[in-house]
Amino acid sequence: MCELLAMSANTPTDLCFSFTGLTRRGGDTGPHKDGWGVAFYEGRGVRCFHDADASASSRIAEVVQTHPIKSEVAICHIRQANVGDICLANTHPFMRELWGRYWVFAHNGQLNHFRPSDGFYEPVGTTDSEALFCDILNHLRTNCPRDAAMETMVSQLVRLSRGYAAQGVFNLLLSNGDWLFTYCTTKMASITRRAPFGPARLRDADVTVDFESETTPDDVVSVIVTEPLTTDETWDIYEPGEWRLWQRGEVVMSGIEAPDQRTAD
Repeated sequence: MCELLAMSANTPTDLCFSFTGLTRRGGDTGPHKDGWGVAFYEGRGVRCFHDADASASSRIAEVVQTHPIKSEVAICHIRQANVGDICLANTHPFMRELWGRYWVFAHNGQLNHFRPSDGFYEPVGTTDSEALFCDILNHLRTNCPRDAAMETMVSQLVRLSRGYAAQGVFNLLLSNGDWLFTYCTTKMASITRRAPFGPARLRDADVTVDFESETTPDDVVSVIVTEPLTTDETWDIYEPGEWRLWQRGEVVMSGIEAPDQRTAD
């Protein structure tokens, strides 16, 4: 399985600390050595980095770790391949344009009987994850108007997620730059950091940061991951079937949905 990392913040924030911890799991403290990628929203643009090599030894990952790219929404993925070759086209996160916005997607899991519907969006690589992403966007494009309210799109995403989850492991990160949608079937955890800030130590690297010296009292920064990244903080563990919609560092919608067994038949 792969590992996920996302950030939602109310002010442009860098991901260096969390990204450093996650990259160690890509071929050093963990087996996820089959490529990695990260996407940072900057306004309506997206700055993306991908590499088919292990993140723990990637020179590109080293640049991202040491260069503080500021973003309000970021999505990262380290891959342990189970479907599709190890190559650049198969590295997450994937990105497509819909309704004049870039949408970014990363997935951890595998669906046993998934068959994507035909539509405008098609995968470039050979992963079931990218096919899933295209399927989601095709459903949104067909069933939602261009100016659909956030609540309408989220309702569609929850319905789709419930169906996908009935077919296997489906842990999801999806963003259009305005909000971040997360869905968990097996493993996901989050932490929201706000004043008063304190220090934190990474689990996978000998790195400690004092967030008080890096933030202002008004900052709210939430990190969502597959497995907690720090040893001295309390992480909030998702329940199976739980989804959360994040915006500017806060959960603005959430729920718990049982898999749609009708979809699995």
